[in-house]
Amino acid sequence: MTDSVVLVHLYPRRMNIYGDGGNVLALRRRLEWRGFKVETVTVDEGDDFDFTRADLVVAGGGEDRSQRAIAFDLVGRGDAIVEAVAEGVVFLTVCGSYQLFGRRFVTVDGDEIPGIGVFAAETVAGDKRMIGNVVVEGPWGRLVGFENHSGRTLLDPGQATLGVVRRGSGNDGSSGQEGAVVGNCFGTYLHGSLLPKNPDLADDLIRRALERRSGASVTLAPLDDAVERAAADRAATRP
Repeated sequence: MTDSVVLVHLYPRRMNIYGDGGNVLALRRRLEWRGFKVETVTVDEGDDFDFTRADLVVAGGGEDRSQRAIAFDLVGRGDAIVEAVAEGVVFLTVCGSYQLFGRRFVTVDGDEIPGIGVFAAETVAGDKRMIGNVVVEGPWGRLVGFENHSGRTLLDPGQATLGVVRRGSGNDGSSGQEGAVVGNCFGTYLHGSLLPKNPDLADDLIRRALERRSGASVTLAPLDDAVERAAADRAATRP
């Protein structure tokens, strides 16, 4: 099994609010605690990078102006990212990045920001923000995060989700759906940041990345996650 992992932080300069950078830190630390070497790469607008070289890619959220700022660059990388998703590279996209991995985001002013169409989904801004802690149930058990968005993300029929909303608003505030999943590419509105409070999901992303690279089944050595799980328990009880 490979002992070196390439971890990419996509658009950290523009898309990194509500602690989303903590997802990169959580993945790196959980790999290093298990003895892996981690090459962390930041990719901003104009930077050359071959995404099929990546093992894990994390992209966070940002305001509408930040989404506008990266949209041209992201669309230019669209074919390369779609190819990397098809090859099984692991992506985690949060909030604004999640929206732009769908087909488009229509702002509250009616402006259309194009996406790259990984997810069979599109997002339209509403007139009410959805803010607060979120609890989701799905294949990774309970996921806890924090949402702050006005975008309503509507999934096409058949588009897989991250889970079912048990508390909070999720994708659109009415469907009970949260997030989207295509292969090893994940989209979600859960900030907070997501992975430090949800170690089972973090480890599943790591396992998927290692299995893609090695071509073999991977079992991760367990870690002591008592503090992380206590933080999630506390957040799950707060508004």
